[in-house]
Amino acid sequence: MAKPIAKLRYDDISEGDEAPVLHHELTRTDLVVYAGASGDMNPMHTDEVAAKAAGLPSVFGHGMLSMGILGRALTDWAGVGNLKAFRTRFTKQTWPGETLTTRIVVTGKGQVEEGKRVSVDLTLSNQDGEVKLDGSAIVAAA
Repeated sequence: MAKPIAKLRYDDISEGDEAPVLHHELTRTDLVVYAGASGDMNPMHTDEVAAKAAGLPSVFGHGMLSMGILGRALTDWAGVGNLKAFRTRFTKQTWPGETLTTRIVVTGKGQVEEGKRVSVDLTLSNQDGEVKLDGSAIVAAA
């Protein structure tokens, strides 16, 4: 197996640093494509009539789709293969038309037997600042 390419230089990272922000406007097409790719065919994500019959204002995004958007921002920054741990907590539903924005903040650095590690806190928020997902991660650094 090829060694992951490190994007982060441990000595160049400080607590409080932030990764580049990723913005994603959630569309109904995103929900349908994700449903097909993941096999999560819950009609609450793709069927407007069923969602409204269940008392919802509309269809809503899959939690794992939101986690994937945040994960993409994380791996874009840290490098593919350098993600060592990734934990999230879903706090609010996402809705088509929302612009979702990632925030990744360095919270610590350390050396373990396997190498240099960087700890981060993560959030995914909408255009109104509502946090939809929060969590933490540990990534390898060179």
